[in-house]
Amino acid sequence: MKKLTITADLSEIDNIRQFLKDSLRGLPISEENYFKIELAIVEICVNVIRYGYPERRGEIDIAIRDAGGRIAIEIRDSGVRFDPGSVPKPDIDEVIAAGGKGSLGIYLVRQIMDEFDYRWENGENILTLVKTI
Repeated sequence: MKKLTITADLSEIDNIRQFLKDSLRGLPISEENYFKIELAIVEICVNVIRYGYPERRGEIDIAIRDAGGRIAIEIRDSGVRFDPGSVPKPDIDEVIAAGGKGSLGIYLVRQIMDEFDYRWENGENILTLVKTI
């Protein structure tokens, strides 16, 4: 298992991407699946950065594990409690009418990852994403 702790700041996005690249190096992963995993991690982390710590600075912990043909990613933060699984499926027509603004990110992550599991434990949001490679 490989781990990264970052400050919840948009300037850390390149560090997340490099961590992912380093963590998955040498694994038999298609370009398409790599892109899906990267998109999912970045989308979730950007949401935590933007909304998880509205009144203080915080951290995000990311752990990546090769689980025998499956990549498991755990994203933890101690920000505002938020279950991304509770976000309803967006009305695509409304999002289009609003000029593309809306909560498509979490919906998209749920569609491109094979597993999406959230729990609140010891004051932390813990999201586990899994992709079969």
